[in-house]
Amino acid sequence: MASFEASPADGLGLNDIGRITLRTAAPVLADPYADNRATGAFILIDERTHDTVAAGMIESARPGRAAEPEHSPDIRWHASALERSTRWSSTGQRGATVWLTGLPASGKSTIAVAVERALVESGRFAYLLDGDNLRHGLSGDLGFDPASRTENIRRVAHVARLFADAGAVAVVSLVSPFADDRLNARRLHEAADLPFLEVFVDTPIEECARRDPKGLYARARAGRLSGMTGENAPYEPPEAADIVIRDEPVEAAARRLLDALGLVHGETAAR
Repeated sequence: MASFEASPADGLGLNDIGRITLRTAAPVLADPYADNRATGAFILIDERTHDTVAAGMIESARPGRAAEPEHSPDIRWHASALERSTRWSSTGQRGATVWLTGLPASGKSTIAVAVERALVESGRFAYLLDGDNLRHGLSGDLGFDPASRTENIRRVAHVARLFADAGAVAVVSLVSPFADDRLNARRLHEAADLPFLEVFVDTPIEECARRDPKGLYARARAGRLSGMTGENAPYEPPEAADIVIRDEPVEAAARRLLDALGLVHGETAAR
């Protein structure tokens, strides 16, 4: 029987064989290949091209995080003494979430800042939930792998919903690259009967790379940064965003969002 010497490798080429560790974004039921060939084998498919890029056999499966329950055990929801309608009537404002998605450096945060400022200066309660800011605290324990990105969006969606329920306009600026995660954020708001506007800031990737203040695209293209959305990690553009922004001045884009808020729930845009 042939023997092989294992050594660390940065990658695998065509017909190479290696031992790797895979981390999935969602739970996968699997068995060791030695126990069950049907559930112990797999293929890897490129998310963009749908080409098969590798095949493998499972040597062992490590337990991951359990599927998320609806809530933690041994707790119950404590209802407020105030109905939402009473709270909103008292403040003269209805809540909503504006969710800006797009490639890194697409201009999401710049537009979000302008929207928040315009709302606050006109006497409305609004708050910016920016992706970088949230990773300083709320999601400071998360990385940028697919599972961590999904968890980050789940957390932000719940926070935004609480702000909206309180009567604030939560202005969210997140790359949020996966369509399913954005859909879950929308459904979370729909379940609570709260308005949710998905805004796609559709800026060409080369323009994003040109204006990139952090130099992330340059680092990714030089091979010094992995998991960079749009370069070596996927971005799934919204197929039916409520608003699409392309090559517009910041002030004009912000005005469109403010107008949309007024159309969705009139009292948000006017006390």
